Amino acid sequence: MQPFTEKVINIIQNIPTGKVMTYGQIARLAGSPRGARQVVRILHTQSEKHQLPWHRVVNGKGEIGFKDEELHNRQRDLLENEGIYFQLNGSLVLKTFVHEPSNQS
Repeated sequence: MQPFTEKVINIIQNIPTGKVMTYGQIARLAGSPRGARQVVRILHTQSEKHQLPWHRVVNGKGEIGFKDEELHNRQRDLLENEGIYFQLNGSLVLKTFVHEPSNQS
């Protein structure tokens, strides 16, 4: 496994309940500031294997990235069950719910 992939998995595994992180934020913390798309790929291929809390990752606007209605609603339900609420425009307030790890390796 590549070091970047390992770091991404570790970061996602440590997002606490009721918090989210963005794809770009995870990429920066993992050492690749322009690697947001790689984070998407890792989530897609590794979530089940590593039991990642994939639903806690959103885009930089605080929106759910899924276009598929079923997946979108599933992610929203999971987040709402953790106490995260959405604005009328469908986004969440990042400054309220974003997780800022203090010491990530």
